[in-house]
Amino acid sequence: MIEQIIIVVHVLVALSIIALVLLQQGKGADMGASFGGGGSQTLFGAAGGGSVLTRATAILAVTFFVTSFGLAIIAKQKASSVSGVDDLFSESALEDAAANDAQAELEAQLDRLPESGAYEPDAAVDLSDIGIPDDAPAVDVVDSIPQ
Repeated sequence: MIEQIIIVVHVLVALSIIALVLLQQGKGADMGASFGGGGSQTLFGAAGGGSVLTRATAILAVTFFVTSFGLAIIAKQKASSVSGVDDLFSESALEDAAANDAQAELEAQLDRLPESGAYEPDAAVDLSDIGIPDDAPAVDVVDSIPQ
């Protein structure tokens, strides 16, 4: 609610600044008025309205900066309340996710092992295909593993 009010004030002030700047005379226009020409055609008389318009522009400019600052503060508060999304992708959260994935993969591999715990090949391996003779001494690998 307050943000919408500030935005409306901000836009109105911006439009007012534009209008005031366009109403003001340039420096060249003052030169003609000093010689008496066109003094009666000015809105604020022969003295000119530079000080009134300049003061109004300054006030509107300060108001514009204040509303800009207020909108920046509101935007920062909204951004910090949404920053919980960043916590999902923090380094520790990603490490935890990787550890959970590794644990799940290990459990899945353990579930696929036979109940006896012994290795049982699906098919007999013919060692002669890879150059090992059938009568070569075999090492009992299972007995060499510490229990």
